[in-house]
Amino acid sequence: MASAAAQHTYRAGQLALIMYGEPTRYLFVVRAGAMELVHGKEVIEVLEPGECFGHPSLVSGLAPTFSVRAREDSSCLLVPGEIALEVLSRPDGTRFVARSLRDRLVRSDQTARGLPELSRTRVGAVARRPALTVPMDATVRDAARKLTDNGATAAYVALPEGPAILSDADLRERVLGAGLGGDDPVRAAVRSPALCIETERTVGEALVELLDAGLREALVTEGDEVVGIVSVEDIAAGERSAFSLRREMEKAPDLDALVKIVSEGVPRLQASLLASGVEPVEVSRALVVQSDTVTARLVDFALAKHGAAPVPWAWMGLGSVARRELTLASDQDNALAFADEGGAEADDYFAAAAADVNAGLARCGFGEDNAEVLARDPRWRMPASRWRGVFHECLEYPDSSHLVRAAVTFDFRHVMGGLEIVPPLVEVLRRARDYPDFIRRLARTATDWEVPLGFRGHLSTDKDGRLDVKKGGTLPIANLARLHAMSAGVTTSNTLDRLTAAEEVGQLEPETAAALREAFGIVLRVRHEHHAACFRAGREPDNRVDPDELSAPRRAELTEALRAVADAQKRLSVVRPLRM
Repeated sequence: MASAAAQHTYRAGQLALIMYGEPTRYLFVVRAGAMELVHGKEVIEVLEPGECFGHPSLVSGLAPTFSVRAREDSSCLLVPGEIALEVLSRPDGTRFVARSLRDRLVRSDQTARGLPELSRTRVGAVARRPALTVPMDATVRDAARKLTDNGATAAYVALPEGPAILSDADLRERVLGAGLGGDDPVRAAVRSPALCIETERTVGEALVELLDAGLREALVTEGDEVVGIVSVEDIAAGERSAFSLRREMEKAPDLDALVKIVSEGVPRLQASLLASGVEPVEVSRALVVQSDTVTARLVDFALAKHGAAPVPWAWMGLGSVARRELTLASDQDNALAFADEGGAEADDYFAAAAADVNAGLARCGFGEDNAEVLARDPRWRMPASRWRGVFHECLEYPDSSHLVRAAVTFDFRHVMGGLEIVPPLVEVLRRARDYPDFIRRLARTATDWEVPLGFRGHLSTDKDGRLDVKKGGTLPIANLARLHAMSAGVTTSNTLDRLTAAEEVGQLEPETAAALREAFGIVLRVRHEHHAACFRAGREPDNRVDPDELSAPRRAELTEALRAVADAQKRLSVVRPLRM
């Protein structure tokens, strides 16, 4: 393969593969720089040196389902297809193809679920109303002037045969490009019949229709009446758009610009999504997508400052960011793994780069964890084999310190980097149920978090009249979900997914699983609403909630949710012997 491979360079932004384009004849291996795996307009994954792409198209003989473009000036090794297929057809090659396809499907799904406005927002909510209109007997000059005066890129033209649309692009292509003049009739420039989209269609559906038609604008209709115009920019813009915010982050020229974008944009995004009726779980997923984007941009800055990484590496999110349960008050919890052959020199490099990323995340509003669960700390930055050893030690020697470490590191997610760290660590986690002492002690920790309920199951507050809805609500549910998942050999990190999987394999009773899922949604909603209120009041978000400030229905919901958590803890203490 090495002797047959040819090197090819790509300028920043240049495409190596085109989604739904010609099937590839090569297997691509990133040699230097970084390549972006793109679906539609969304970056699904950043491919680092050593990672491959093009194999799904090569193996299937079908068009690529992702575009791949250079994130920066990069180079790739191109291996001829017939040679690559010999390797990929072996058992190890087959496993690689299957695993990489699965990983990319998961990333695509999580990215889509983290951008919920596509499936929930209606076209009528983002369209410009009313539609700018141009008479059908106007001249091209009149139409161009009207577009300019109104700062518009498109206008509606009512023709006898049906609605038509005139855009800036049409004026360029159908007038200037065709040699017409300003005195020619506007009918010569319009697009007829126009693409029409009903107000009740989702913006995701509208975006697909616009992309399929190769257009940037469409008329918006209610019944037979044209009521507005919508463009790709309308869909991807506005304070509620995770797309717009994400693109701003990716293009931030330096740390100061990124800090400004994130500190202003993320709280607005959270409040806007919540106000528009998006479920709290999906709001958290949207925040995680933004967090990953910030992290990737900070890594870009670090690599530009410190140079190319000496060995493959993996940045791992821990805790709430790993579980995709981020809130505005969540701390940053992260870790870093690097290839074993790096040694002390590589550790020095990653210590400096991680310190920059951690400091950048803190400036962007992702607070530093009080326990220093940060990649810059050597306890959370180590070679891949050492990480595997740490996971084993947590299972074999479940003392208090290892249980604390397990509670943090066993909720992990590979955020970026070319080191393949997930399979070896998941292999260890899958065997956790074979360590009964670890499971028993983990069960004890799941009941140690006290739910803030007092006399007769009513909400109990501290001396300041507030309760910590994270420590008393979110964390107990997350701990219970982790226990039941690991007892069943389930290795996902997300709390709701853990509860569902534990129920499906018979580890958790359906009634308990359903009650905990509902409780988690209620507690997360209270947290998000409290954080949005903090943002409106101009203060740092926290998790200290005054029950008297909640509406009566919300207070009752929270009370019932916490009772469900307490009941699940009691049932656990009866089923499992919890003596240490």
